[in-house]
Amino acid sequence: MSFRIGFGFDVHRLETNLPFTLGGVVIPSEKGMVAHSDGDVLIHAICDALLGAVNLGDIGKHFPDYSDEFKNISSIILLQKTMELIRQKGYRISNIDSTVVVEKPKLAAYIQKMQNTIAASISISEDQISIKATTNEKLGFIGKEEGITAYAVVLLEK
Repeated sequence: MSFRIGFGFDVHRLETNLPFTLGGVVIPSEKGMVAHSDGDVLIHAICDALLGAVNLGDIGKHFPDYSDEFKNISSIILLQKTMELIRQKGYRISNIDSTVVVEKPKLAAYIQKMQNTIAASISISEDQISIKATTNEKLGFIGKEEGITAYAVVLLEK
């Protein structure tokens, strides 16, 4: 059996009157992500971790932000396309561990729904996906509610 580890990171600016989509779930919020796609930093970080684990570059290589094909696209679709690439290489997900850093909105009430949505979209168990949320303790651009970031680590097995 062969194992691969991947790490992913994403960050987006937040602005008023934009949708806040995270883990494939639209969450009520005064601000949302500024992005070419839906700006789902959690899924983008997971995609980067998956792609990195099998040495396929990053999300921008496969889904460039200058392409009209990906304008306003659901990041769930990007995750599904990423999983096709991972499976073509003969790998499957053992587990995903992720952390989202944002001041507002509070995410605890949405974590289970995000786990369910991600798991269903790529045909894995909810138990294989850990999503944690924290704030930046009012420090920096995240603390000032100007942005959001997410980190993800994946373990793949062949």
